[in-house]
Amino acid sequence: MISRKLNRRSLLQGAAALGGVALVETLPSLAQSTAQGGAVGATGRPGSRDRMAVRDTSSIAETAHGKVRGFQRNNIHIFRGIPYGGSTEGVGRFMPASKPKPWAGIRSALYYGPVSPHGPRSGWANDENAFLFQWNDGVAGEDMLRINVWTPGLNDGKKRTVMFWIHGGGYTSGSGQELMAYEGENLCRRGDVVVVTMNHRLNALGFLNLADFGGERYARSANIGMSDLVAALEWVRDNISHFGGDPGSVMIFGQSGGGGKVSTLMGMPAAKGLFHRAAVQSGSMLGAQSSEQSAEFAAAVLKQLDISKDTIDKIQSVPYEKLSDAANTALRGFRRPPASNALPGPNYSTFASNPGWGPSVDGIDLPRSPWADQAPPESADVPLLVGNVLNEFNTGMDKPDCFSMTTEELYRKVGSVFGSEKGKTVVDAFQAGHPRANPFQLWTILSAHSVRGAAIRQAHMKAEQGVAPAYLYWFQWQTPILDGRPLAFHCADISFCFDNADVCETMTGAGPTALRLSARMGQAWINFAKTGNPNHADLPNWQPVTASKVPTMIFDDVCVAVNNVDDKEQAAVHAV
Repeated sequence: MISRKLNRRSLLQGAAALGGVALVETLPSLAQSTAQGGAVGATGRPGSRDRMAVRDTSSIAETAHGKVRGFQRNNIHIFRGIPYGGSTEGVGRFMPASKPKPWAGIRSALYYGPVSPHGPRSGWANDENAFLFQWNDGVAGEDMLRINVWTPGLNDGKKRTVMFWIHGGGYTSGSGQELMAYEGENLCRRGDVVVVTMNHRLNALGFLNLADFGGERYARSANIGMSDLVAALEWVRDNISHFGGDPGSVMIFGQSGGGGKVSTLMGMPAAKGLFHRAAVQSGSMLGAQSSEQSAEFAAAVLKQLDISKDTIDKIQSVPYEKLSDAANTALRGFRRPPASNALPGPNYSTFASNPGWGPSVDGIDLPRSPWADQAPPESADVPLLVGNVLNEFNTGMDKPDCFSMTTEELYRKVGSVFGSEKGKTVVDAFQAGHPRANPFQLWTILSAHSVRGAAIRQAHMKAEQGVAPAYLYWFQWQTPILDGRPLAFHCADISFCFDNADVCETMTGAGPTALRLSARMGQAWINFAKTGNPNHADLPNWQPVTASKVPTMIFDDVCVAVNNVDDKEQAAVHAV
């Protein structure tokens, strides 16, 4: 781990020891932020006399189904809750998305539309967790195929790159509004780009494989939530020019489950040509379930509902709460409790083999398991940006005594997973790679090894394809909130790649170092969205992954590009 406490001399000495390291000493100026116009306030954001403008006769855009009216904030036009598909309720449930019904006049698009129904969020019960994330779970409903747009200009003749965000929450929960980090205003201004977020069907509504019960009518139900994403991208293709965007320059990017969805879209024939760059953030959940596996799980759900092949159409009228309860009961029968000696957090290397919600190979929307053993050919010409955060799921949130872990306790914990002899080798390898980390921090970095390893593997497969580049990153910045106990937590990079460190002060503290890194990462994501290359003047030279080298951009107070930075750690974990 690269510590913010290192001085310039020790950083240079460390760089020489590691080899292949480039350092950044300059900080991004505010000139880049002001290039799009506006005075700069204390936060470094452009200001205007009227920060918010909501008028009946402005911020109006045309769509294929009618006109919509949004609003302006700091001279960015914002539209929320635009339908990209019809309601999925009733006869629309488990069916491919229909087109929205046209409307007369001008439809108000000021507030987010419904989100896909999902179960309660466990994080609300943990005070520190809830404080950092500040979730907005919205109002659930099955008329949830809605899209949100931020744009710097309307009807100005410009063709701006589109940054199409896909939310996380696995394939179970989440929405395009759940985190303040998803706000697109700052990215729009910094990069003169159009930002899009959206909602789609989740859990049983989006991934219940009914093909064996309903035949042709329900043939696509196993991946209907993924087909919603394709429908949203088709909406972008057909409508985004009215919002100042270029349908020929679209980047899809997502984190966690959103990154998994990006990975899956890269292997879907129907999505080919609808996007031109892709970024996977802590979401390299490679592969997909088999159709047999998803069908077996669906049969268990239908058994709970007492629905057979003869009565399969009842599934469209079952109240969502009843459907959800049946699915949860069925899932308990499939899932084995985690081993007492398992590492905390999900194992990305086995994600596709786990029962539950997610894409499955159906021969229609998903002809093969993408990324199971090679990069999907459908997106061979699409550059990839991929990476993860240092500590991921195992952090010190709601654990005030976490840093009291001793070295002896660390060896004991790791030994219970790998055996005492290999455990010592593993700890020593991670300690060498992160010499300033305390025992608890080492435990959390080790716990995230499968997420990091999956990102490396995905980048390697893309490089081996030999058509478009793959750039790899590792986000190591530690939040100062709660004395740093949350570490570089799962989702920590989102507010930075959206250039939203100031918006997400409960996650970042919004201090000078956070704002500098936010500017650097936001610009890198913008450059990648526009050109397929994330490099810019305020970062070290960032090379793509090759067959023999794994260059990684480490995002921290000082950004560093390092070759093969954690190969010894990964080798120690995977040694027989």
